[in-house]
Amino acid sequence: MGLKLTKRLEPEIRPVNAQHQAIINYLVKNFFLRNLVSKKRRRLLVGGYDLDMSYITDRVLAMSFPSERMRAMYRNPLWQVKSVLDMRHEGHYKIYNLCIEEAYNPSHFHGRVETYPFDDNHVPPLHMVKQFCESVHSWLSADPENIAVVHCMAGKGRTGLMVCSYLVYGGMSPEEALQLYAQRRTTNNEGVSIPSQRRYVEYWASLLSFPSEGACDEPPEVSLPQPQSRELRRIRLYDTVNTDSIYFVVSELQHVPNQLYRPATEISRGCCRQIKKGFQRNNSPRYYVSYDDRGEPQSPTDEPRIIVQMDTESPILYQKTCLDYHFDKPPQVTGDVRVIFYQKMNGGRLFYACFNTAFIRKSLLQFSLRDLDKVGSKGRSICGNAFCVELLFGPANDATSSFRLGSNDSIDGDLSNEFPLLEG
Repeated sequence: MGLKLTKRLEPEIRPVNAQHQAIINYLVKNFFLRNLVSKKRRRLLVGGYDLDMSYITDRVLAMSFPSERMRAMYRNPLWQVKSVLDMRHEGHYKIYNLCIEEAYNPSHFHGRVETYPFDDNHVPPLHMVKQFCESVHSWLSADPENIAVVHCMAGKGRTGLMVCSYLVYGGMSPEEALQLYAQRRTTNNEGVSIPSQRRYVEYWASLLSFPSEGACDEPPEVSLPQPQSRELRRIRLYDTVNTDSIYFVVSELQHVPNQLYRPATEISRGCCRQIKKGFQRNNSPRYYVSYDDRGEPQSPTDEPRIIVQMDTESPILYQKTCLDYHFDKPPQVTGDVRVIFYQKMNGGRLFYACFNTAFIRKSLLQFSLRDLDKVGSKGRSICGNAFCVELLFGPANDATSSFRLGSNDSIDGDLSNEFPLLEG
């Protein structure tokens, strides 16, 4: 009698529900996409959510933009941000939005949203920094449980500038604030990486006067600089390679009535070209400032007693390629200024720099490669080892400015100390 072999039963494979598969794909895709976009920024795992946010201090939280719809696939989903903040700090958080390019309904966060908008990868006007710091201080002082949540789009550069400004407002040095932010916000210790943004943190620190030790809870006094109008006489680039011309656009942050945001408005543009040996202009860029015995400016009719000659013409210019543009009609620039350099006038940005005219010393600004913003491979390709951008200005001409020489502004000896790049 033979044995009857029974047919082996294979386990039934059920197809995955299409809806479940879509959810799995969405979660996997978004997890990797969000981590890819957040790069080296620290993330917070809380309540089952993985969010691009970091506590800089116990009471200051930095994050990327709380997004809706398609943007939520790679930024912080707004509903998750709201859920976490309501869970951890219910009734005790206020959000500070620094974006000009995007907004959301403040009702999502119970109306506790303030906006201080300025351009991505750039700097705010100093009066905006003051308003921001005073608002954060007022909010945090109102209740010991209150926290401030600060964000721009990526939650790094603009956010870092304003967070560090507030930390300086609280008593830290610029170096301490920038280092703390870098450690708490990023995994590679690169927080505020744009030089102009770091420059503005230092500007801000120089405007603060702290009360005596007995009144440590009091905020510092802020002395915003009076606007100073300067003539931009010349733009020069030292030690350039692989190019014989570089274009530039000079812009200024313009005040708009009833608007906090200050758009950049073009003031002038031109092209720096190679200096030709032996070429002289009828209107020399040389100028002087005269003083009486007390160090005060004299009237134009008085005979000058002391002359400070501001002149960077030197044979050293002809030893390396140098590109130059001299303004026949110097434009007046005031306040917050942006100078962008291009490979071509219609595109190909090389780098740029932002500064405030109130902080110009000795009528000269010099930016080495490390002082310039967003220097890519194209920008580096035209820079020699001694590359430098130089902006030469006329004297400050506002009614409140003073030409008094400071302790570091000696007029004795060789002027090569003032222009180190031109030493023979």
